[in-house]
Amino acid sequence: MKQLLQWTIIIPALAWILFFSGLVDNSSFFQVVASILLILSVMSAVHHSEIIAERVGEPYGTIILAISITVIEVSIIVSLMLSEGSEAASLARDTVYAATMLILNGIIGLCLLIGGLKHYEQNFSVSSVTIGLVSLVSIIVFTLVFPTFTESVKGSYYSLPQLVFASIACLVIYGSFLFAQTSRYRQYFLTVGDDENEDAVEPIPIDNKTFYTSLVFLIISLGIVVLLAKTLSPTIESIIVSYHLPKTLVGVVIAAIILLPEAIAAIIAARKNRLQTSINLALGSALASIGLTIPSVAVVCIMMDMPIILGLDIKSIVLLALSVFTVMLSLSKGKSNIVYGVVLLVNLFAFVFLMIYP
Repeated sequence: MKQLLQWTIIIPALAWILFFSGLVDNSSFFQVVASILLILSVMSAVHHSEIIAERVGEPYGTIILAISITVIEVSIIVSLMLSEGSEAASLARDTVYAATMLILNGIIGLCLLIGGLKHYEQNFSVSSVTIGLVSLVSIIVFTLVFPTFTESVKGSYYSLPQLVFASIACLVIYGSFLFAQTSRYRQYFLTVGDDENEDAVEPIPIDNKTFYTSLVFLIISLGIVVLLAKTLSPTIESIIVSYHLPKTLVGVVIAAIILLPEAIAAIIAARKNRLQTSINLALGSALASIGLTIPSVAVVCIMMDMPIILGLDIKSIVLLALSVFTVMLSLSKGKSNIVYGVVLLVNLFAFVFLMIYP
């Protein structure tokens, strides 16, 4: 009974009740309440995924967390595209691009800055970073850059064969990354510095009842997040438009909501001098965000005969290239530095600023 009274179980249940009550549609007050429950449900989903991850062990923990976040992202994008049709043709691109920029500049930048301020210098495995970044660069180019320059279809689109090829390429690359992380080169992702686990505590044993409860409520939390995000998206868009801001900010807001609990988990790990875990979370999430989202959205678009805009404009490509290049240099030596964190956060502010003032 005590387990059923935890906030991570009560909150998703309340969110489901509010959603089916119909009060969210016509009341600003209940829309605010729904927004709060949405964020708390995302955190609940991550909490349950962490319990499951504790049971299955690392590096599977970071993988489960990344895939859970990606399921939320894919579900929201697909549901919005199905409801809005061609008007949401660029939503997948905008959300994936925003998520990538937030992860590379925001999450990694904050982890390097906060971890560096507390611990001066932190160690991590260069090999794991190299594997992650090599995979990420290839996926980024296939999905967000090439469509701008291909000639088969006019505009930032892929032709059907090109879209199928890019989707398969993403899945192959992400699958190879998972194979390296979980099997062939697993030790790279577990490598830590001499003092990295100074604040570590003994893992808490997870019994079967807790494990299966978390498994059920992970699914319940993911489901209500998708439904509430879809319900609240018109409100978010209307607020953004009312302030004469670009609609592309909708993708940034969605990505920020989705990535919030993951960012918190990564920052907490950095504060505990476990920067390797933070980097595993960040790069794994970036790869899952693109490598799983684009193929999933592509399947829906092909089946429903819907257009999908993938290619970025030149300014966005330059900003994305700057972010990837800065992360590469920042993580090339296996030791953190607060200057790297500051530069990455400046890149993030430039991304948001140039979106508002293009």
